[in-house]
Amino acid sequence: QSLTSSDYVVKKPGESVTLSCTVSGFSMSSYWMHWIRQKPGKALEWIGYIDTGSSAYYAQSLQGQFSITKDTSKNMLYLELKTEDTAVYYCATDSLCLPATIFTFSVGYHIKTHSGLK
Repeated sequence: QSLTSSDYVVKKPGESVTLSCTVSGFSMSSYWMHWIRQKPGKALEWIGYIDTGSSAYYAQSLQGQFSITKDTSKNMLYLELKTEDTAVYYCATDSLCLPATIFTFSVGYHIKTHSGLK
């Protein structure tokens, strides 16, 4: 099983960005797929997940800031960022059939906002 994302994204303030995560070695139809982030100097923060269908659920404190979608035919998971938050963003998975949540992390996206971009 593996999850793969690219390493670095820089965005303009006010500009939305969509992150992607490639899933291989397992089917997204059997797993919940999560996004988690870590702001500089802060603990990991769970953003939300998309279930084995197409319903997405988000941390209450982050409602409206993100959109999680997926394309099962391409084994791709997506996260649209609607706010300007510098952080490392991780995609992760857990198995529905396990009694405890076990996260498998991908390489993180490093997202930084840069006011000088044109």
